[in-house]
Amino acid sequence: MDPATRVHEAFLSRIKTGDLPAVQGRAADAGLTADDLLALFRAQVTSRQLDRIARVLQSRGQGFYTIGSSGHEGNAAIAQALRVTDPAFLHYRDAAFQIARAGQVEGQRPLWDMLLSFTASSDDPTSGGRHKVLGSKALNIPPQTSTIASHLPKAMGAAFAIGMSRRMPPEAPEWPSDAVVMCSFGDASLNHSTAQGALNTAGWTAYQGTPLPLLFVCEDNGIGISVKTPRGWVADSLKARAGLEYFTCNGLDIVDTYATAKRAADWVRARRKPAVLHMTCVRLYGHAGADVEAAYRPKDEIAAQEANDPLIHTATRLMAEGLADADGVLKIYDDIWAETEALAEKATARPKLKTAQDVMASLIPPKRDLPRLNGPSDEERAQMFGAADLRALDEPQPMNKLLNLGLADLMLATPGLVMAGEDIGRKGGVYGITKGLQARFGPGRVIDSLLDEQSILGLAIGMAQQGYIPMPEIQFLAYLHNAEDQIRGEAATLPFFSNGQYANPMVLRIAGLGYQRGFGGHFHNDNSLAVLRDIPGVMIGCPSTGADAVAMHRAAVRMAREQGRVVVMVEPIALYPMRDLLDEGDGGWLTRYPEAGVEVAPGDLGVHGDGSDLAIVTYGNGHYLSRQAQARLADQGIKARVVDLRWLAPLDAGAIMAAVQGCDRVLIVDECRRTGSQSEALMALMVEQGRADARRITAEDCFIATGPAYAATLPSADGIVAAARDLCG
Repeated sequence: MDPATRVHEAFLSRIKTGDLPAVQGRAADAGLTADDLLALFRAQVTSRQLDRIARVLQSRGQGFYTIGSSGHEGNAAIAQALRVTDPAFLHYRDAAFQIARAGQVEGQRPLWDMLLSFTASSDDPTSGGRHKVLGSKALNIPPQTSTIASHLPKAMGAAFAIGMSRRMPPEAPEWPSDAVVMCSFGDASLNHSTAQGALNTAGWTAYQGTPLPLLFVCEDNGIGISVKTPRGWVADSLKARAGLEYFTCNGLDIVDTYATAKRAADWVRARRKPAVLHMTCVRLYGHAGADVEAAYRPKDEIAAQEANDPLIHTATRLMAEGLADADGVLKIYDDIWAETEALAEKATARPKLKTAQDVMASLIPPKRDLPRLNGPSDEERAQMFGAADLRALDEPQPMNKLLNLGLADLMLATPGLVMAGEDIGRKGGVYGITKGLQARFGPGRVIDSLLDEQSILGLAIGMAQQGYIPMPEIQFLAYLHNAEDQIRGEAATLPFFSNGQYANPMVLRIAGLGYQRGFGGHFHNDNSLAVLRDIPGVMIGCPSTGADAVAMHRAAVRMAREQGRVVVMVEPIALYPMRDLLDEGDGGWLTRYPEAGVEVAPGDLGVHGDGSDLAIVTYGNGHYLSRQAQARLADQGIKARVVDLRWLAPLDAGAIMAAVQGCDRVLIVDECRRTGSQSEALMALMVEQGRADARRITAEDCFIATGPAYAATLPSADGIVAAARDLCG
C-alpha cells in the first residue's frame, strides 16, 4: 500500500477505535488555550493534507517535485512560541510552521497559497510559480528551496544584524531590533560543513559577548534519506557547543514542543544569545518524491515510525482535554481534506509562467525607493583623514592607496555600509587596502571575522536582509570556492525565488588573479572567474587602475543600495602597488583620485588610443600588459587602441562592439584560462556580430606556479605583441 494511504487509513482507524497513546500534562499549564490547541491541530492537519494532495497532483501531471512535511508537524508549536515579526529561515519540512504562523495574521490563506506553489502557478505569492518553496513576505519567512544547511550562515548574519540594530540602526530595517531569528534544519544537515561552520560562528560570536539573538532548531527524525543518524549523536553534538544554550523537546507532543520552544525563545530574546532547540520527530512517507523507504528500511522500523504519527498524538490530546470527541477530530480532518481537494482543482487552472521573459522577470530585484546619498564634505574628510591622506587626494597614486581612500569615502557617505572579513580590521587586510578603517569607523563597521568564508558571506547576506549594505571581503579568489554556494544558492537566487520581494544586496571584494612574483601558487594566484560568471544576476567588476577602482566601487555600492544587486569586485593583486608602465620610475600607472560623484558603471568601457589597425579587448592585468604592447606596436607601425572592459558581467555587447568599430582586427587578451574564460564569450560575440577578424590570447589551462615561472602560463606583453603582429600580417 502507498505509505500516504497507509498513514491516512491508520489515523482514521485509530481515532475511531480509540487506539491512542498516553497524554502527559495539560495545555493550559504550558500557556496554551483551547483555541490555540485547536488552531495548532488544524495547522498540522492542513500540512498533512497538502502532502496527500501533492501526491495526487503529481500522479496527474498537475503537480511537481515537492518534499513533504509529514512527521514534522510538531514545528507548528514552534511558530506559536515565536512572534510573527521574528524572521524564520525554514527547513524544507516546515509547512506546518508556516501554516500556524499564517493563522496569527489576518487575511492569510496558507492552504490556497501553498497549492498555487505546488501547481507552479504564476499566482503563487511567494515565488511567482518558479519553484515550490516555503516562504512569505507577510509572515517574515524568506523563501527557501530544498537547500542543505546553506541557510544557516545567513540566519546567523541576520541575527548579528538585528543585534547590531540597537546601536546602529540600518536605513530601512526589515525586522524589529528585539526580534529573534529562527533557523531550522534536519539532523542529517547537521553534519554538513555549512551547518557546522554556522553553529561554530554563532558560538564563537556569542562567546565574546556580541549580541546574537538566534534560535537554531534541529528537527531530528533519525535519518537522512537512507543513512541513519547514530543514536544520541545530535544531542551529544549540540550539547557540547561552546556559546550555545541547549534545549530539547518531543516533537510528537505539541504541548512539550510549545513549552520548550517558548522557554528557548524567551531565553534568546532576553539574553540576546544563541540557543539550539533539539526537536525529536519522525519521518513519514520516505524522503521525497519517488523515494521508497522499504528498499532500505526494515518494515518494523517503518511501522514504528508510522505508529508515532504526530497527528494522532495531538488528536489524542484534544480528546483528553475535552476539546473534541472522535467524531469532532475526524470532522476537522475530513473538512480540511475536502477544502484541500476543492482548492487544488481551482489551483491547477490558475495561469502558469510561459516564456523565458516570464521566468527571468524576477532575476534582478526591483529598484528601491531610497534617497540618493551625497559624498562626504570637505569638513568630514578633514576630520577623518590626516594631512598625508588629504595630500594624496591631489597626487597620482597606485591602486592600493586610492582604493583605501575610496573605501573610507564610501564609509563616510554610506552610514549603513559595513565591512567584514579575515584580518581586515586591525591589520588592514593582507595588502593594506582597509588599513586604518577600523580605527576610524569602529569594530562594528569594520569587522574582523573568524576564518570561515561561508560565515563571512552568510553574515553579509543576513545583514543585507536587515537593511545594511554589507561589503564582505574574501582574502583570495581561490578561497571563494569554499563558500561559493552562499552566492549561488542563497544571495543571487533570493530575488528569483521570492518574485523580487527579497534581495541580498552586497559588494563582495576579492583580491585575485595572477602575476604575483614568487608568492602563493594556485591558492594565492587564481586566474579563473568561471565560478562567478556562471551565476545569473551577479555583477562582476575588475578594475585595473586606482581611479577606476574608486569609481567602480562607488557604482557598486550605489547599485547594491538602490537596486539590491549582488556585486563582486575582483581586484588584481599584482596591480595594487603598480606605479610604472613602460620604464622604471615613469609613474605611468599612477592615477589621480576621481572627483566627487564620478562613477564607472557597467557599460562604461575604458578606451585608450584611437588606432584603427587593431583593437585589443582586455581587462585587469591584461589591460596593463596590453598598454605596454600598444606602445611597442606603435614603434613597429601598428596603431592599436586598448579597450578595458572594466565590468565582466554582464558584458555590454553594444558598448563593446562600438568600442572596436573602425578597427581592422580585434585581439582579445584574457588572463584567465583558455577554458571557461571571458574570452569564450567575447569570441562568440565577435562571431555573432560578423567580426571574423577576431583572435584571442589567454592563459594556459593550468594552475599557476610559484617562483621564477610564476607568469609562464599567463599572457605576456611579448606574447601580445607577437599575436598582434601575426593577426595584422
